[in-house]
Amino acid sequence: MAQVEATTERVVAADAETVFDTLADYANTRAKLLPEQFSEYEVREGGDGEGTLVHWRLQATSKRVRDCLLDVTEPTDGQLVESDRNSSMVTTWTVTPAGEGRSRVVVSTVWNGAGGIGGFFERTFAPKGLGRIYDAILANLAAETEKK
Repeated sequence: MAQVEATTERVVAADAETVFDTLADYANTRAKLLPEQFSEYEVREGGDGEGTLVHWRLQATSKRVRDCLLDVTEPTDGQLVESDRNSSMVTTWTVTPAGEGRSRVVVSTVWNGAGGIGGFFERTFAPKGLGRIYDAILANLAAETEKK
């Protein structure tokens, strides 16, 4: 069973604090950032960064739907970590300054992939698919924060 990783990044024309606060706002803003692959979004505990418990369904492909129940932590400044209680999947959002009024957002997801031929296809195609989904989230994040 090999580890699978998908990483995407974007520079946003908004300061790092605004971008991080927008990402960490699970109660109000986060649902607006999610593209059509996400459904059944529900904050079950908290709602602002550390201590949040959030649920959603992610339909990565027509056949692959993942039911996610995520514990949110903030291990360091500018970092949100979403750990799925239902799988080995862990997503880390890192926001750092990238010059005057700009920030770099990096999102990286890792999980234990399947073995055999199925695992080969998962390692080959899942990062690209997840990358497209994260590109959409980051575009929505930029649109949301750049207007503030």
